Amino acid sequence: MNSKRNMLAYDRSSTGLWVALIFLVSLNLRPAIAAVGPVLAQMGTDLAWGEGVQGVLTAIPLIAFAVVSPLVTFLARRIGIDISILLALLCIAAGDFARSFGGGVGIWLGTVVFASAIAVGNVLVPVIAKRDYAGHVAMATGVYSGCITAGSATAGLLSVPLAQMWGGWRASLAFWSVPPLVVAVLWALRILHNRKIVVASAAVRNSPSAQSARSQSSRGVFARVLRRPMTWYVTAFMGLQSSAFYTMSNWMPSISASIGYDASTAGVHLFIFQGIGIFSGLLIPKLMNVRGNQVCAALTASAPMFIAGLGMLLLPHLMPVWAFVGGCAQGASLVVALALIALRGRDSAETVVLSGVAQSFGYLIASLGPLMFGVLVQATGGHHVPLMVFTFVAFLQCVVAVIVGRPSKM
Repeated sequence: MNSKRNMLAYDRSSTGLWVALIFLVSLNLRPAIAAVGPVLAQMGTDLAWGEGVQGVLTAIPLIAFAVVSPLVTFLARRIGIDISILLALLCIAAGDFARSFGGGVGIWLGTVVFASAIAVGNVLVPVIAKRDYAGHVAMATGVYSGCITAGSATAGLLSVPLAQMWGGWRASLAFWSVPPLVVAVLWALRILHNRKIVVASAAVRNSPSAQSARSQSSRGVFARVLRRPMTWYVTAFMGLQSSAFYTMSNWMPSISASIGYDASTAGVHLFIFQGIGIFSGLLIPKLMNVRGNQVCAALTASAPMFIAGLGMLLLPHLMPVWAFVGGCAQGASLVVALALIALRGRDSAETVVLSGVAQSFGYLIASLGPLMFGVLVQATGGHHVPLMVFTFVAFLQCVVAVIVGRPSKM
């Protein structure tokens, strides 16, 4: 019991550059997924998969997010937040490697492993950011979501060139198992650093009153969070914006290719879509407190995706423009979604639960996006009908944005 208390005691804010390691963790939460889109057609050809099976593969990470996210709370209580992050980084690396070199079974199993590990990071990174940057939550959210977007954009841009350089998609995807290993080493050093300062505060942290307060805070927190309508508004917003992002991340190269662009240019379109989100994500926090609410930020972040959907339907040859417009939406929407989790959670315990619930059900909603897009492409033989459905979903996000932006009075 004492060893468990000491282990959990390492979950504390660090000092200096150790604090900023959370942003390096964020860089590793999307490349394993984002690298697939540009080489998805190659994978389909090599493995004799139709668009429907490809859609299933792209949906697996989101389904894993939905299944694993609510369990992260129990993992964090059991082994601690910082140890959970370390374990997640190691599993991202292992799963990514298995996907590339584990044969037919390895593709599916490896995808499940690294996606489950990413789900742990998805839930806990907002919690660590709120803990370590308590006075600058919006700023920290913008930076770490920008890092998430930067990792995604980089993976999407390099996926095809790496495949061409190294003779196929397997080596290209396996490359993204290396960065999380490097960050895992640094994160382990952070944990060791925290161990050195635990002893001084151990008496306070393990006092009967402190233990009672922790126990008291954990009881009933699920019920409180689940009863709140705002929990489900945040969940809906998370799900809709994630659906748009993952649908385009996996299928934008295919849409570009159907218009006549080559694979490298299609990869550039995806990079524009993902890369511009870094800047929109850093700018949107300036709108996070207009008139005391987040309506302006949520709607400003959501509307461009609806415009991009209409543009791809009506003027598809202007794909670079719609990639830019949609990219502005996806980067800003992610920041708003993650900031809402931090802002609507009243304390750390509620934030962990809200993060788990919003990401679990949110990603379950999101998983339908790339899956249905692939099924509709195969069923209709083109991208027009899938894009119509995508545009309607983007419109729904705008509606939810107005609702979720109003702070709950409960």
